[in-house]
Amino acid sequence: MNPDAPAPPIADARTGPDDRPRSLYLHVPFCVRRCSYCDFAVQATREAPTDEWLAAITTEMRLLAGERGWREALRLDTVYLGGGTPSMLRPDAMAELRRRLEPFAVWDDAAEWTCEANPESFTPEIAAAWRDAGVNRLSLGAQTFHEPALRWMGRLHGVDGPRRAMDAARGAGFGNVSVDLIFALPERLGRDWGADLFQALQLEPEHVSLYGLTAEAGAPLGRWVSEGREVMADEDRYADEFLLAHHTLDAAGFEHYEVSNFGLPGRRSRHNFVYWTGAPYAALGPGAHGYHPPVRRWNVRSWDLYRRMLLDEGRLPVEGEEVVDAETAGLERAWLLLRTDRGWPMADAGPAEQRLAELWLARGWARETGEALRLTAEGWLLLDRLAVEMATAAEARAGSASSPLVLTGPALHG
Repeated sequence: MNPDAPAPPIADARTGPDDRPRSLYLHVPFCVRRCSYCDFAVQATREAPTDEWLAAITTEMRLLAGERGWREALRLDTVYLGGGTPSMLRPDAMAELRRRLEPFAVWDDAAEWTCEANPESFTPEIAAAWRDAGVNRLSLGAQTFHEPALRWMGRLHGVDGPRRAMDAARGAGFGNVSVDLIFALPERLGRDWGADLFQALQLEPEHVSLYGLTAEAGAPLGRWVSEGREVMADEDRYADEFLLAHHTLDAAGFEHYEVSNFGLPGRRSRHNFVYWTGAPYAALGPGAHGYHPPVRRWNVRSWDLYRRMLLDEGRLPVEGEEVVDAETAGLERAWLLLRTDRGWPMADAGPAEQRLAELWLARGWARETGEALRLTAEGWLLLDRLAVEMATAAEARAGSASSPLVLTGPALHG
């Protein structure tokens, strides 16, 4: 598949449970320590147990293939390793992963293979080993270039870490690198968001992902906020920083193609579009969420329990699953369509949808291009509310039959 080709059309997720996915997510749960804002499935350790992780992942893939009845190896278009910190694994881990999964899943160098990396652990040795294995896209967790904010977050790299990591990536031949940034930090930290955007652009990445800071209950930050020890950014500053990023990156030639994601032309994340279009995908690792239409399910979060269930007990580490009902599917379809620049299709829109479109256009929340209604950056700030409104309007369309696209778990990938 050509990485510069347009994304495929919206998928119809009304399919049977045995459809073979063409995308795979793998979770690497290891971190030296948990960041203040992190509520992901991570295990704090000084050294990642690469061999055990490879053994557990391979076992899960074998058991999943048997359960799903995949008699032939999956042919993958996208592969994504998230974390945690994949760059904590041994340098040879990617080559070994590909070799071990070959009986169950294969992908060639034309597939988009993304690995997340933290600047402090992404060395020239790892960069070269990953590139030799076939990894062709990186997501670097810079988050900020402000030293006090880095320390507050619990990040281990200094302000020069992202530059060193980018130099290692370019030296190894990577031509597709995404940089992650977090906005709406507590005001008392004194972080200059405009300066962070400028520093990110100096790295000359092909892609930028932005995440507004949230106080998750299971993260240290959630506890600090509940105890009154920290104050989050208010709605006005959150909106101001989001819009500043939109205008800054747009002026630099990036396409704001999804609420949190900006790419140079031809450099949109192909893996994330799998989530946003409701196509099936497989997922391996602690806390990983997979989607086999119409069922989504997720694994246990604990690394120790995950490893024990697979390597000691020989069973899949499933924690739970759910079948998406029609009402939920309609809401999630609206949410997924409106979160990207594909927008809401208006060719068959009913009167209620047309009225909403007129209102959103008048208020600057959307623009109409061709046969689609696309949210503006101002509209994306209201995404959750507008998705509910559009889903309700779609229900009013006589004889409507929406394709159930579902909201999936790991939607925070760069």
